[in-house]
Amino acid sequence: MLSYQHGYHAGNAADLHKHIVLAELLARLTAKPRGITYLETHAGRGLYDLTAPEALKTGEAAAGIARVAVPPDSPYGRALAETRARHGRQAYPGSPLIARLLTRAQDRLALMELHPAEHAALRAALAGEGVAIHHRDGREGALALAPFTPRKGLVLIDPSYEVKSEYADTAGFARRLIGKWPQATVLVWYPLLPAGRHAELLAGLAPLPHRIDEVRFEPAPARGMTGSGLVLLNAPHGAEAAFAAAHGATAGLLVPMKRAPR
Repeated sequence: MLSYQHGYHAGNAADLHKHIVLAELLARLTAKPRGITYLETHAGRGLYDLTAPEALKTGEAAAGIARVAVPPDSPYGRALAETRARHGRQAYPGSPLIARLLTRAQDRLALMELHPAEHAALRAALAGEGVAIHHRDGREGALALAPFTPRKGLVLIDPSYEVKSEYADTAGFARRLIGKWPQATVLVWYPLLPAGRHAELLAGLAPLPHRIDEVRFEPAPARGMTGSGLVLLNAPHGAEAAFAAAHGATAGLLVPMKRAPR
């Protein structure tokens, strides 16, 4: 599980789905003065160079972020513009950097990353006041430290799903985390693959009230991921607008798939 490095996939269509929804949720949760905690279990390096050999090898950013005109006044648009202003036009913010750019002095970030090289890069990109960066397994670390202060929070669970058992494990972890930290909103990302193993994840989360947003990629890839899914637990008011924002910003690239809300 330490073989995965997101640099090969940064800025792809699935990233856009996940990151736009994440930015919209952060904007809603930080609209009031009360501080929040942002927790990420699989943080990656936080900042990516789309001209790096890894990104150029797959070409996924060219099929993703390069095809989208992001509204500049949107939460995601502001985070993207700030990243490019600081690091160059080909810089791309991972979810930890998006969270850092959209949170405030009263908010706290807790970022978990187990891969040694990714953890080192994450520290170089995001270390600072209000940001706790942990070199440990994200599930173990989150359960050991929860509940966090401030108690109001947003959690992104974004594993690689390289191991088949991660689907069931992720569902079980999310249930346990909410049991320990009921004030947290939890966003779980998953890939849509021909094997359909995400059904195991959704079945494991079914006992909890949740909302699902799935999109398919256009044009359909010849192999691999055909789309991207998000499950939102403990959804804040206005969560449906976060999904709608992602659909609107990526029209022609991400096609919403109809699902009944739960």
